[in-house]
Amino acid sequence: MNEISFGTDGWRATLDTFTDRRVRIVGQAVADTLAESEPDGTDRPVIVGYDARPTSEGFAESLAEVLAGNGFDVLLPERDCPTPLVAHAIVERDAAGALMVTASHNPPEYNGVKFIPDDGAPALPDVTTRITDRLREPDLVAAGTDDEGEIRRVDLVTPHAEHARDLVAGADGTLDLSGLTVAYDAMHGSGRGVTDALLESAGAEVDRLRCERDPEFGGGSPEPSAENLEELAERVVDGDADVGVANDGDADRLAIVTPERGHLDENLFFAATYDRLLEDRSGPAVRTVSTTFLIDRVAEAHGEDVYETAVGFKWVAEAMGEHDALIGGEESGGFSVRGHVREKDGVLLALLAAAAESEESYDDRVDRLEAEHGRIVADKVSVDCPDDRKERVLADLAEHIPDEVAGEAVADVVTVDGFKLLLADGSWLLVRPSGTEPKMRVYAESGSEADTAAVLAEGRELVEPLV
Repeated sequence: MNEISFGTDGWRATLDTFTDRRVRIVGQAVADTLAESEPDGTDRPVIVGYDARPTSEGFAESLAEVLAGNGFDVLLPERDCPTPLVAHAIVERDAAGALMVTASHNPPEYNGVKFIPDDGAPALPDVTTRITDRLREPDLVAAGTDDEGEIRRVDLVTPHAEHARDLVAGADGTLDLSGLTVAYDAMHGSGRGVTDALLESAGAEVDRLRCERDPEFGGGSPEPSAENLEELAERVVDGDADVGVANDGDADRLAIVTPERGHLDENLFFAATYDRLLEDRSGPAVRTVSTTFLIDRVAEAHGEDVYETAVGFKWVAEAMGEHDALIGGEESGGFSVRGHVREKDGVLLALLAAAAESEESYDDRVDRLEAEHGRIVADKVSVDCPDDRKERVLADLAEHIPDEVAGEAVADVVTVDGFKLLLADGSWLLVRPSGTEPKMRVYAESGSEADTAAVLAEGRELVEPLV
């Protein structure tokens, strides 16, 4: 049980550690937690979803057996499916919560599991602590008795697709993407047959890449980074597609490719999408401390507020609920919008992005925003740092905050998550510990590639001697 720990987004590990026995222990802990917190005991069902990894369905069936053995009815999807479909189904079916078997964008030798509470938003630390405090070997009722719950397969794709189309449709209820060609890259993940089908159902022509299930993800990781999307970029920059969309392994995140820019920085996508939403809606935005200040400039131009959180979508989701935000997101490509469950959704956002592109291209919108608010260039690097040294590095960093960075005075220091140094010219440097890897993250933003590189270099020089 010491090998089981819930981090930023559940428990992930390589398959030598992520075993069926330990997965069943997690299932029992979730069953115990729900039995204690549910007002009507086991009356509401629990959903168990799984991604496209070859081991995921088997782990999901093991979790279903444990939950049913504790009296819960269990709903399994008809096929591997994106995490956001599972989150949406919790609310749509009034479930007690869900377990999702996924390692998201990690390489194929990993798997993972996370718990999603009954509001469909990511579990906060108090919830995951209650689960880890209850880790124990399963204790099941006799199979076939009246006390055992029922396990059945259900369609999670259709209800989510209907909801997504309704949410993205205009005020008159119409959504017509005919005439738009979208290149879609599933990266062999669970978005295949889901995101592309949703786009087609709205009238778009879809050019598919890596939409076949492959347990090795083509020999890499299903991470929609610029270097992993070169073929998608070719189909947009040099081909006939108007825009490109890619999902990560469990399709809770997305990346966009445009004809002029190729891979569109997620910060710019966030700002442009918020700007589009504000054309006919109102509301604040929520962003993480590592996400661009361009969001703040867009908000200010429309008389709206922005709320800053620590890195991790669970904090974004919490703030979205507190402030009735129109959109929430992070620079790693995870977003949600008002009217949807507060979980990042790369399927819904793919449809929203396509609808926005059909009205005004992302290239034109970003050009306009940069002309109005100034150009932004964001980048980040990582510095190796064992987990047991991270706290000491932060403590030492507090004693070594410089007066200036790259020739610009440090005007303020924000400590929402690590140390964010706000510089006099509007640029910034952020140093924070990774929640998923033995690394310190260093982020920077300024108005040019050269300035961002200089800020990043000084950030690295600041951190490395402290590790």
